[in-house]
Amino acid sequence: MLVKFQELIDLCSKLRSEEGCPWDRKQTYETMKKCIIDESAEVVGAIEKNDIPNLEEELGDLLFNILLIAQIASENKDFDMKSVMEKIGKKIIERHTWVFGSDKAGTAEEALALWKKNKKKKSPRG
Repeated sequence: MLVKFQELIDLCSKLRSEEGCPWDRKQTYETMKKCIIDESAEVVGAIEKNDIPNLEEELGDLLFNILLIAQIASENKDFDMKSVMEKIGKKIIERHTWVFGSDKAGTAEEALALWKKNKKKKSPRG
């Protein structure tokens, strides 16, 4: 069964609706912190064990938690998944000036140095 990204977003919306799941409806930014930490740790564990089938599953779990947090944000009128995707797309393009601009990076080390330089240039947080 092929599931499109928008269908996953819609699934989160359904789970948080009145007809959805009481546990999902109860979640907040604060309660989702532990879920994100736990799922991230499971991703790391799968990588450390080189357990590729489990890595695939854990990435899905982590992604779903991210989508659930974005759904909470949308309900709070803070932001939505569309704006998250637009911002990360813009950031990735701006930071990869050797791919999408005129900089040159022939090695991973050169790419990392440019990434760090671009991050400082583009972000007030550095």
